Amino acid sequence: MINSVHFKASSDLEEFITQKVEKVCNKYSEVIGAEVNLKLDNTDAPENKIADIRLMLKGDDLYASKQCKTFEEATDQAVDALKKQLEKFKGKITK
Repeated sequence: MINSVHFKASSDLEEFITQKVEKVCNKYSEVIGAEVNLKLDNTDAPENKIADIRLMLKGDDLYASKQCKTFEEATDQAVDALKKQLEKFKGKITK
């Protein structure tokens, strides 16, 4: 699910985010759901786009939030952070 706060996300942006998040969800069987929140930070700085991603796992949640110049870049960085968290999570459950 993608929520955009105080603006309407374009269909291209929603499709980009959906593809990125689904790729992670399909790679890891532990993921049972995902939620993405897009926000504009109220600053004059060019890096005012925030992507918050929460992955719901069996018995736990992982969360990453990144702020960048574009929502695509923020999404990429948040997904990368979640991949690292998932690897650590998998390491814990396989021990």
